[in-house]
Amino acid sequence: MDFAGPVSHSFISQRLRLHYVDWGNPDAPPLILQHGGRDHCRSWDWLAETLRHDWHVMAPDLRGHGDSAWSPDGSYSMDSYVYDFAQFVHQLGCDEVTIVGHSLGGNITAQYTGLYPDKVRKLVNIEGLGLSAEMLAERAGEDHAANLREWISSRRQAAARLPRRYPTLEAAYARMKEENAFLSDEQARHLTIHGASRNEDGTWSWKFDNYLNVWPPSQPRTEWIHELWGAITCPVLMFYGTDSFVSNPQDDGRMAYFRDATLKVYEHAGHWLHHDQFERFVADVKAFI
Repeated sequence: MDFAGPVSHSFISQRLRLHYVDWGNPDAPPLILQHGGRDHCRSWDWLAETLRHDWHVMAPDLRGHGDSAWSPDGSYSMDSYVYDFAQFVHQLGCDEVTIVGHSLGGNITAQYTGLYPDKVRKLVNIEGLGLSAEMLAERAGEDHAANLREWISSRRQAAARLPRRYPTLEAAYARMKEENAFLSDEQARHLTIHGASRNEDGTWSWKFDNYLNVWPPSQPRTEWIHELWGAITCPVLMFYGTDSFVSNPQDDGRMAYFRDATLKVYEHAGHWLHHDQFERFVADVKAFI
């Protein structure tokens, strides 16, 4: 990629110092890019470079991700994520923003948009609606006490686990390629460079907190989430990759809760379809926003 890159900044949310990058052009309309779980803000660099001349592009790192602080108690609830995003928009002082969110970031920003519909001009959601209706139904039938005991056990395991160490950055890069075969060599290398940090002994580890792998035992009620989706007034563009592990929101019924939503389905694309078919994705996003 041929650009100098963005400028790093930080803001405070719930006593945590959270990181974001700013691509400049402050007189242009604000565009916020929110990454997903175990990812980081620099995964948006290709999209940001493409849109930076027409938009004021900013991309925050979620708590526990990238260069943002880790939660001291290892707690990463959806409520905290939504608060962080609301705090980010509040501190920017923007009257209205356009948002692109992926996966966990799409879930967070969809809830934010339902809470503050007058603050969002348009929303792009890349496989970011959380668990499918089928998975939620399965969870509803589970025993809460058993889930809580499993959560306690998982938290203890996370406390005892040391971050995985890679002897070289090349080894971390190989793991990145193994995790997502759709990535090009350039994409995988860029994501690895910005997603890993060097330890004191010279090894490399991913920047995200191990506790991110332990989801809270209690989730918002499904009807509450549906109410938030139904409160969104702006147009929503959704994306789904046929080779993804998540379900198609049109087929499983979740898309019906939105007032004004359009779905783009990408063949031969996985969960990170904005990387897998970048040129097509950019064209669709540009046409929408």
